[in-house]
Amino acid sequence: MSAPELSVVCKSCGSEVSPYVTECPYCGTRLRKRAPKLERHGDELLAKERPKRARRQRGEGMRRLGAADRPYVTYAAILVSALLFLVQVAADLFPTEVGAIVGSAGEWWRYLAAPWVYDDAGYLFVAGVTIAIFTPGVERRLGIVPALVLLVACGSLGMLAADGLESLDPGAVLSAAGGNGVALGVLAAWTAMRHVESRAHPGDDYDTIGVAVFAVVLLGLPLVEPFASVIAGLVGALVGGAAGFAAARAGATEE
Repeated sequence: MSAPELSVVCKSCGSEVSPYVTECPYCGTRLRKRAPKLERHGDELLAKERPKRARRQRGEGMRRLGAADRPYVTYAAILVSALLFLVQVAADLFPTEVGAIVGSAGEWWRYLAAPWVYDDAGYLFVAGVTIAIFTPGVERRLGIVPALVLLVACGSLGMLAADGLESLDPGAVLSAAGGNGVALGVLAAWTAMRHVESRAHPGDDYDTIGVAVFAVVLLGLPLVEPFASVIAGLVGALVGGAAGFAAARAGATEE
């Protein structure tokens, strides 16, 4: 047994933080995969040491498919949307010409393209900031390939559900594009994984108020953005939350 450090210095922002948290509360940088478990010995709390073999196996198990040191999926998600928006504005194209859904999709590829098409910069900014903040944490936990599949699934399944449900109402005209489903999905996935982690390690908390603010803003987007579909957003959140919770539970059972 060894006594735990009194503090840990974040390599990103230089702040001193508790050795029992996994992410820096000031800048969000990942400090460790899990907080150390404690054991009481008399009047002292000491960190519980794991056998070296167990630590090595756990590290290998956490090395997800396509893991990388940089958040490439985050970069790609933002750059694809930004480039499509710039092309659309420069060529004076309507959103439907680059993949937005109006009325009904008609073509299968629109389900894949629509989540990355924006009709104005404000919508792109809100969704892009959310994706930029929460996707790196998801990507670190899952790896490149699963994180990419998750983002595409949240956006495309949201558009598919929006198209399917709107078709049940003959008088409704669907307008769906943009990444509110993607943003809500990655937000829900990150929250689900952090919730499981915080329950397993008391004291490893996260900013629930900040998460709630992002969620409220994204859920309110359809009130001001005609292409932000309520159904696409809710389905994206449902897909992301379910995937994040399942991944967190599966990861917890690997130890």
